[in-house]
Amino acid sequence: MKSFIVLSLLAVALAAPQGQEPIPILSQKSDINVDGSFQYSFETGNGIVADANGQLRNIGGEEPALQIQGQVQYPSDDGSNIQLTYVADENGYQPQGAHLPTPPPIPADIQRALAYLATAPPQPQQ
Repeated sequence: MKSFIVLSLLAVALAAPQGQEPIPILSQKSDINVDGSFQYSFETGNGIVADANGQLRNIGGEEPALQIQGQVQYPSDDGSNIQLTYVADENGYQPQGAHLPTPPPIPADIQRALAYLATAPPQPQQ
């Protein structure tokens, strides 16, 4: 029985993650209000900083919509600082950041055609 307990403790010790130090939380704040609004922020020892706030908004429907604004920044693998800001509301999640991919520009011919179509009189339907 004693050898079973010793072997069990040895197995638990070997199964624990090796070489990983816990990352300290340097600061943390969180406020949740009865009206549905909230605010939080935190900073960790490995360079992650985040904050967000949100509130319910009347958008003309039966239920209010939650609107959230926030930002997060963290160091990337190459040492540069990644910064992301975002809004999440009835129009969806809208992130912004220099590291995010962007669509290619619209060719000039297509832009001219779209501008013409926007100013052209409506055509009767057949």
